[in-house]
Amino acid sequence: MSVKSRQAQNAAATRAALLRVARKLFTERGYGETATEEVVRRARVTRGALYHHFRDKRDLFKAVLDEEQMKMAAAIKAVAARESDPWRSLMAGCRAFLDACLDPAVQQILLIDAPAVLGWEGCHEADAMYYLDGVKMLIQAAIDQRIIPPQPVDALARVILGALNEAAMLIAHADDEKSARRDVSDVVDKLLGGIRSART
Repeated sequence: MSVKSRQAQNAAATRAALLRVARKLFTERGYGETATEEVVRRARVTRGALYHHFRDKRDLFKAVLDEEQMKMAAAIKAVAARESDPWRSLMAGCRAFLDACLDPAVQQILLIDAPAVLGWEGCHEADAMYYLDGVKMLIQAAIDQRIIPPQPVDALARVILGALNEAAMLIAHADDEKSARRDVSDVVDKLLGGIRSART
């Protein structure tokens, strides 16, 4: 193995260790209570190694958030892909999203800390990056197959994502998360069912 290859491997391993430790600490303590000194100590790397890969704690958080979003989006896509038509796929994806909101890491990193750290605009951009195009594609396919009536695809996709985000926040902040998950699922199913039953 060449020196460059070994250096690249070591750099990748260091970055992975930092992300793994940071994810654990952000989940357990939240962004505000997580110190970069603790991340470095637990990852067994130097502060220089941390700042070689990330500008600051916010940049480290964004990298952890991106990994969580990618993992969550992939899991939702896999669930949706098992359905027989695009509208059922959309409904299954919505349910999978709500199920994911019971995960403590998703709650703390995506739902509680991300809005505080990135602001509304940053979270909105993340939604667009990971979910909007997929939702729009399924809506358009459902319209094309005459499963739902023709309507503005972008507007409907954004309304659905907005409703899911509000439902997610309700779950994350609820005293009884599982009960909140059942409540919001019933509401989301009825909202989507209403769109489908509006066929002419």
